[in-house]
Amino acid sequence: MKFRALLLSAAVPAAVPHIAFAAESAAPARPAAAPHAGFLQAGSTADPEIVVSANVLGLRADETATPVITLSGEELIHRRQATLGDTLAGQPGIHFDNFGGGASRPVIRGQTAPRVQALSDGASVHDASAISPDHAVTTEPLLLRGIEVLRGPSALLYGGSAIGGAINLLDEKVPTSIPDGGIAGTVEGRFGTADDERSLVGGITIGGQGLALRVEGVHRSSNDYRVPKGFGGRHVDGSYNDTSTFTVGGSWVGSGGYLGVAYTRQRSEYGLPGHNHDYEGCHPHGSSLHCGSHGHDDGDHDHDHDHEHEDVPFVKLRSERFDIRSEYEDPLPGFEKVRFRLSFTDYEHDEIEHDEVATTFKNKAHELRFELAHKPIGPLRGAFGVQHSESRFSAVGEEAFLPESDTRNTALFLMETLTAGPVRFELAARQEWQRIETTRNREVSHRPFSISGAAIWDIGGDYSLALSLARSQRAPNVQELYARGIHLATNTYELGTATLGKETGKSIDLTFRKTKGTTTFTIGAYHQDFDDYIFANTLDRFEDFRLIRYTAADASFTGVDGEVRHDFGPVGVSLFGDYVRAKLKGDRGDLPRIPAGRLGARADARWGLLSGDVEFYHVFEQERIAAFETRTPGYDMLNATLAYKVGLGPKADAELFVRATNLTNELAYNHASFIKNASPLRGRNFAFGLRTSF
Repeated sequence: MKFRALLLSAAVPAAVPHIAFAAESAAPARPAAAPHAGFLQAGSTADPEIVVSANVLGLRADETATPVITLSGEELIHRRQATLGDTLAGQPGIHFDNFGGGASRPVIRGQTAPRVQALSDGASVHDASAISPDHAVTTEPLLLRGIEVLRGPSALLYGGSAIGGAINLLDEKVPTSIPDGGIAGTVEGRFGTADDERSLVGGITIGGQGLALRVEGVHRSSNDYRVPKGFGGRHVDGSYNDTSTFTVGGSWVGSGGYLGVAYTRQRSEYGLPGHNHDYEGCHPHGSSLHCGSHGHDDGDHDHDHDHEHEDVPFVKLRSERFDIRSEYEDPLPGFEKVRFRLSFTDYEHDEIEHDEVATTFKNKAHELRFELAHKPIGPLRGAFGVQHSESRFSAVGEEAFLPESDTRNTALFLMETLTAGPVRFELAARQEWQRIETTRNREVSHRPFSISGAAIWDIGGDYSLALSLARSQRAPNVQELYARGIHLATNTYELGTATLGKETGKSIDLTFRKTKGTTTFTIGAYHQDFDDYIFANTLDRFEDFRLIRYTAADASFTGVDGEVRHDFGPVGVSLFGDYVRAKLKGDRGDLPRIPAGRLGARADARWGLLSGDVEFYHVFEQERIAAFETRTPGYDMLNATLAYKVGLGPKADAELFVRATNLTNELAYNHASFIKNASPLRGRNFAFGLRTSF
């Protein structure tokens, strides 16, 4: 508590200059961002001119040591779905672990939560999505103005939870500028055919005299989505999703920066496909499962269940969050920028069965992040900072397989760059102190340390080559340490291992890029070597129910991903793909739920006010499987977008668009999903949208 108070006392004075400059009514306001971004060609992994805000030094996308995917403008508008995983799926190196229509987490280069961290403009989201894939990431894609995906060592400064990557969600709830003319906003309506989606989203920013106010909200309602023939039914039962999000925020804005605050309230209700009570009596006998009168000792796998129809369980989610954000240029002599983030999150969701609450998950958390970039010292540029978070997590009810816990994490981080001729060198480091206390009188502490070095060589002719080396560490979370109990959402009985230590990953990334001209490309190759990699090891399986124990073993991830694009006048064509091989060392087999390789092509064009794109990709069969897994067949996916935009005045326009997915209506299963057989991908869908900006 003393250390937390010390951090807060240090941060508050740093924010005071923001209030002072905001009061200067004569100070000119910073120009507002355009209310509607320009067209970003479909499939471009990163616009080289976009500044990556998740990078401490604010480098452009083509200056980062490893590939950064940015989604913004019309591409993001057209690709947005109800969940974050669905929105990002299809980008090179990114898959998702779908769980019906209400939850899906991104999978980056074969890894997902707790090694892929979702950030709200640089601050952790702090929900329950890291615990289970049926827990939604509490973001609203329809309210985002951009998404940044950091892969490999570029995410190191966000800690062990980002050892596999970080996803920075850029929103507008805290205004950073005064709108041109004093007002700017958007209104959009959407309708989807596969799930009868009906969504309405709107936001408005007004301001003047150094003050800006923002109000925005979304209401979405969708039914169980339809699937192609061959599944055994027309719909995936429990794949509906009803969500409402409301935000109000305000900022003082001056010539050098801003200080703002926002309140966000989200309410969501979505079903849990595959939730099966047939196995609620299963329990472990050592490393074997015993389910009622059926155990593996007699080899009897006949299981006579009562298959009377039961209502599908659902999640009722409530989340409230306060964000305080500030950025200020030239705050002190010798420093060029300060950035401050402080968030308070009160998250809770009930898992409801037969109209009764079965289990309640809660997470109350706060986080502080403070970054300070110094002015160049000779050829040296850099930034350093501190981050502190506290999270109290609890699960109460039938599936309370985790003890109530309090996790505290404090970190110091540093990043420095030096340019010598055509080569820029980069060094980054982060030291963490993590402590977990539980109500079972258990306490454990870890001190993970991560460091990376990179060299980016400007070859000339718009070509660059980047080599990055990193040694990253992650401390185990409370689930990996202390889980014990049945988890019916994923049809598992989970066992933690209290003696787990830090996992250490040593990685090498090589990125070759060409960012300008008619032909552009980004190609990345990587290898990650893990000591004591923590994973859910399946010890036994009875029908669709598994006994898993969180185990540490040496493992490796090796892969490639990238995209090549060529412009033929008004038409652009791209080839893209990704592949990752993840396995345990010592011929112990493959890791579970690793996405298969993918190869595809896109074409996009613009004809005056009309624009469109079409993409086709093939996901290969996944036959490299872990123990007790089954192969997943490959599939083809054909998607297309058509949009018509018309101006309504000097500052306003409107766009009518349709986004078609799975046009061939192919039955497709996702190998990365815990419930792949119960929740295939959505069938043919047409999402119609009408959007106006002013």
